[in-house]
Amino acid sequence: MSFRIIETENDLREGVEALCKREPQFEKVYAAIGLPPLRRRPPGLPGLLEIITGQQISILAAAAIWQRVEAKLAPFDPTIMAQLDDSAYIECGLSRPKIRTIRAILAEILDGKLLLTNIEAAENSQIFSSLTAVKGIGPWTAQLYLLTSLGRTDVWPVGDLALQESAKLLFDLKTRPNEKQMLTLAEPWQPWRAVAARLLWSHYRLVRLEGGSL
Repeated sequence: MSFRIIETENDLREGVEALCKREPQFEKVYAAIGLPPLRRRPPGLPGLLEIITGQQISILAAAAIWQRVEAKLAPFDPTIMAQLDDSAYIECGLSRPKIRTIRAILAEILDGKLLLTNIEAAENSQIFSSLTAVKGIGPWTAQLYLLTSLGRTDVWPVGDLALQESAKLLFDLKTRPNEKQMLTLAEPWQPWRAVAARLLWSHYRLVRLEGGSL
């Protein structure tokens, strides 16, 4: 097993302190916001559905929709969910594309092709490949699942726009870095890139959503 797991705030603190020694700008973020949130979700189908629910909408809207999804669909039995009409999902506030993705996930689970309960011990690359093989699941969704539901320490969602914008602001870049530039930027932060993502998300929230500064 070549990965570590972030389970507790002590795990997170270890990563933050390691990053602060390598990158002075992270020291400024840490001083301003303290320890970033753990950002852990449950593993398995619930965690994956929560990520899909929150795609491309605001944090508040995602929270409201997910609350309705939990109320209507928990405990998330794939057989029962697959039998529901689209109207049940629409009532929760889910869009047609998200419903198609959810149905694709359920089909893969019921066919035995996607074993969410058995992949937790697999390497990041294996899990990434298994998830992105499902129609509707892209790299960002797979990376967020690894980062939040499985707590892997070295996941780096290069396509996340908030991370790109936060990196631009924190490192005083002329333009928002693209995915290739994000990979290069984060090379020195291994094996704590998922912690760097948490720091950058907190920085983004501070400066873009709350109007604060370092």
